[in-house]
Amino acid sequence: MAATLRIQSDWSRALRWEWSLSFSVLDPVPVSLTAASSLCSKDEGEAWLSCRSPGKPTLYGSVTRRGLSSDGVPDIVASEGFVVGEVTKKSILISCPHENVSTKFLAPYTSFCRIHQKSITCLDISSGGGLGVSTSTDGTMKIWQAANGEIRRLLEGHVYDVNCCRFFPSGLVVLSGGMDAQLKIWSAEDASCAVTFKGHKGGILDTAIVDRGRNVLSCSRDGTARLWDCGKSACLGVIADCGCPVNGIAVGAADNSLNLGTPEKPPSEREVGTEGKILLLAREDKKLQGVGLQSRQPIFLFVGSDAFNCCTFLSSTYLLAGTQDGNIYQLDVRNTNAPIQVIHRSGAPVLSLLPYQDGFIASQGN
Repeated sequence: MAATLRIQSDWSRALRWEWSLSFSVLDPVPVSLTAASSLCSKDEGEAWLSCRSPGKPTLYGSVTRRGLSSDGVPDIVASEGFVVGEVTKKSILISCPHENVSTKFLAPYTSFCRIHQKSITCLDISSGGGLGVSTSTDGTMKIWQAANGEIRRLLEGHVYDVNCCRFFPSGLVVLSGGMDAQLKIWSAEDASCAVTFKGHKGGILDTAIVDRGRNVLSCSRDGTARLWDCGKSACLGVIADCGCPVNGIAVGAADNSLNLGTPEKPPSEREVGTEGKILLLAREDKKLQGVGLQSRQPIFLFVGSDAFNCCTFLSSTYLLAGTQDGNIYQLDVRNTNAPIQVIHRSGAPVLSLLPYQDGFIASQGN
C-alpha cells in the first residue's frame, strides 16, 4: 500500500529553496515522493507536511527553517511524527517513521526563467547535452544552450501551437509536431525547416524516432499513428487507427519471446529499423495499446482507469504508462492481463514519464 509524503504551503515565507519533485524507485511496495514548488526570501520560515496512506487518516506536521549553519547549510527541524535526515544546500531528506516512508526533496541544479514567457509544454536535451529545445504556451519553440539558457535559435513555421519537440540522435536536427497537423524537421544549426510532413487530420500530440532517424513516428488527435520516411518526406503507412485521440507514443525493442505478428505485405525498402519493435499507444479512451511496428498487428490492449497521457519503456520487458487521474501503471509486455503495480501519488494527471537509473521520473499536473 503506497503512502504519500508531501510538503505543501505558501513557501514564499518558508525555506528559500525552489523544490522540484524527486521520484521513484520501482519497489514491490511503491513509496510516493512529492513536493510542492516554491521560493522564499527569509532566513526563517515554516512549511506544512502531510503523509497520506490509502485507507488511513492523513498525518500532518511541519518543517521549520531556523537559519543557516556556518557552512551555509539550512538548519531544518520537523514537528512530531516527522524526522529530518540529511540536509544539504540542494536537498532535504524527510521521513515519517509511522508509515515507514522517506522522501528526498531536491532543489533545481539550475533554473532558466527567460527562455519562455509562459508554461513549457515539451522539452528535450540533445544527446551530447549541449542544447535544449522547448515549446511553450506562449506559442514559441526555441533552441538554447543547456549550460546557461542562452537562446540560440527560434524555430518558426507551425501555424498554431507546437505540442511536441525532440532531438534526433545526432543532436543537430529537431522533430516537432503541432496543432496544424504538420510534422516538421529543423536544423538546429540555422533554424531552417528541411522537411514538412502532411497527412494527419488533427493536431499532432507526440512523436518518436526509430533508431538513428531515417524513419519517425507521430500520433494525433485524429486517432492515428503514422510512420514517415524522412528522406522522401512521405508517409510509409498508418500503424494504428484507434478511433480516438492518441495522446502519447513510445517505440522500443521487443522481448525475444514476444510474437510481433507478420506483415500482410512486405515492408517498404524505405522502412529502416522497424523489425523487432513495439509501438506503444497511450489512448484517450482509457486504453494502452501495443502494436508490432513492422507487422502493424495488435500485440496487447490494456484498459486503465482513465485516459492515458504518456508511456515509456523501462526495458524490452517492462513499460510504464500514466493516466489523467494520476495512476502510473507498470506492465510486463509478456502478460498485460494485470499490472505489476499501480502507483498513485495524487489525483493530478500524469503528464510525462522518463526512465532514470533503476527507476523513473514522472511529472504531474499539480
